[in-house]
Amino acid sequence: MKQILKKNMHQLTLDEAKKRLFNGQLVIFPTETVYGIGANANDKDAIKSIYEIKKRPTSNPLICHFANIEDIERNFILKDKDYELAKAFWPGPLTLILEKKKNSKISLLTSNNQKFVGCRIPNNEIALSLLSKLDFPLAAPSANISTRTSITSITDLDSNLKKIFHIDGGSSVLGLESTVIQTTNNGCKILRLGSLTIEEIKNKFFNYIIEIEKSKISPGNQLKHYSPNKPIRINVNYIKKNEALLNFGKNQLISNIKDMNLSVEENLIEASYNFYNYLNILDNSECSGIAVAPIPNSGLGETINDRLKRASYKNE
Repeated sequence: MKQILKKNMHQLTLDEAKKRLFNGQLVIFPTETVYGIGANANDKDAIKSIYEIKKRPTSNPLICHFANIEDIERNFILKDKDYELAKAFWPGPLTLILEKKKNSKISLLTSNNQKFVGCRIPNNEIALSLLSKLDFPLAAPSANISTRTSITSITDLDSNLKKIFHIDGGSSVLGLESTVIQTTNNGCKILRLGSLTIEEIKNKFFNYIIEIEKSKISPGNQLKHYSPNKPIRINVNYIKKNEALLNFGKNQLISNIKDMNLSVEENLIEASYNFYNYLNILDNSECSGIAVAPIPNSGLGETINDRLKRASYKNE
């Protein structure tokens, strides 16, 4: 009986989300990476409202989410290597930068008036169920205020965004954003590091030439981004008196305010899962700043360090 009630509630929530999206409203929903704030990608006014409520510059493009590759094919041109990566990693934390077809109705506002758009199929039951009910893709950046930390739990949602209809899907499984990739003749370019690591791509496609490149066609490349409200110091070897500590592994670092360890066993998968949630918890503690222990710069550690570098960036 409980399972039937839960299923019915789940269905009612999805139906309400669908109704709001069709009416040009926003919906916050879970994915396997982080929570997203979604709108009809074909509706310019709905897209505009995403930028406004997030205080996000329109120069920072949005990622479009789809239920299946057939929906992507209707809107975009896919090349051989796009199909290779899609077959290997979709549904999942892969965002492919694709060229939009001329007959696509996706608003130019999603991609800063450019023909190249980030596309992905999320690996989350709720997200896929919602997308399958729609006859349009969802443009959906992370559900946070611009430059602030992404969220992996609805409890960490910014108070300014709580008025938006949201679906609580529990904790995100992966905890870091998708990896943004653009294919080339010889392999691919990583435009934003994410949950899909370079090592995983190389394991599948050992002959790929993989480059790392910053590009305006990818979101998440601002110098100041993914940052908590409190100032942050990274790669520390001591803790200041009023700092909280985001720790990693076994060491002698201790905070007199609050400390949380991403992974005592130095497991980067566990660290990724905990990353934003722990950062948000420490940000809400009675500290003057957050100190972060060194994290290995390989695999998912490279993505975590990318986020920490941007979070700690100081405008001159």
